[in-house]
Amino acid sequence: MDFKDMSYIIAIAKHNSITKAAESLYISQPTLSKFLQNLEKKIGVRLFKKVGHKFIPTHAGERYVMMAKNIMQTKKELDREIQDIIKSEAGVLNIAFPLMRGSYMLPCTLPEFNRKFPNVKIHIFESASSNLEELIVSGEADLAFFNLPVKHPEVTYEIITTEEILVIMSKNHPLCERGLKKTFSKYDWIDLCLLKDEIFILNQKSQRTRQTVDKVLSELEVKPERTIVTGNIRAGAKLAATGYGIGFICDTHLKHMIIEDDYEIFSFGKNSVKVNFIVAYRKDAYLTSYAIEFIKIVKNSI
Repeated sequence: MDFKDMSYIIAIAKHNSITKAAESLYISQPTLSKFLQNLEKKIGVRLFKKVGHKFIPTHAGERYVMMAKNIMQTKKELDREIQDIIKSEAGVLNIAFPLMRGSYMLPCTLPEFNRKFPNVKIHIFESASSNLEELIVSGEADLAFFNLPVKHPEVTYEIITTEEILVIMSKNHPLCERGLKKTFSKYDWIDLCLLKDEIFILNQKSQRTRQTVDKVLSELEVKPERTIVTGNIRAGAKLAATGYGIGFICDTHLKHMIIEDDYEIFSFGKNSVKVNFIVAYRKDAYLTSYAIEFIKIVKNSI
C-alpha cells in the first residue's frame, strides 16, 4: 500500500461517502469505487460497510484508518523536517582527496565553505587515488577529487581543470640547457631519451601520475635502468630538485609546494602530457546544493 491508497481510504472514512470522497480527491466516483473493491479483495477483508447511503468503517477499516493517519502524519513531519534542513542548509558532506591533493586543497576550500554553510559537517577521507572510486561506490564519500581515468561503471564525473605533468630536476643539471620552446606547452620541452641514464623518481604504481608516466615511457620506448619509488609526491619533487634524479609532478601540485632548492621544470612526451582533474560521484547520486557549491569552490581554488 502506498501513500495514495492511504489518502483514499482516509477520505472515504472522513466523508462516509464514495461520491464526496471522490470529489475531494478530484477523481471520479467509479474510479474510487473500483479502487476500494480491488483493495479489499487484495487484503482479504472489508474496510467499509454500507449503512443506507453511508460508508462506515469496519473494525479492520478503523484500524486501517488510524494507522494510515499516523503514517501520513509521520510523512508530513518528515517532509517538514527535510524542508527545514534544505532551508537551513544543514547536513553532512563526505569528501575524498588523494593525500597530496588534500594537503593544499583543504586549506584553500574548507574555510570558505564553512563561511557559506556553517551548519554542514564535513567528513574527510584521504587515500591513494586508486581507493577513491571505491569510497564513492560504497557510499562512504559523496564527492572524490582525482585525475582521470574513472574505471568503475557506477561512477560519473565533471572535469575541474586540465593539468600538465612535468619533468622536474635540479637547476644545476647540465641537461637543463637542452630545453626547447614548443607551441603545445607554456613550459620548455625536453626529450626524455636524453635523461634515460638518470635516476627516475617515480610514484607508486597505484598513483595516477605514475600510471600516466609509465604509459608515456612505454610509448617513447624509454626504459630507465635506475629508479626509486615513493608514494610521497612532495618528497619525490624535493629529491629531484636537489639533483638526486629526475621526477614527475603535476603543475598544480607545484603551484602549492615550497621547494627550497632551485629547480627547472619541463614539458615532455610527444605533445606534452596532460591529464584531467575531476570531481567524481555516483551516477544515481542526488547532489545537494552545498555539494554543488563545494565543487564550485574547488574549481575557483585551482
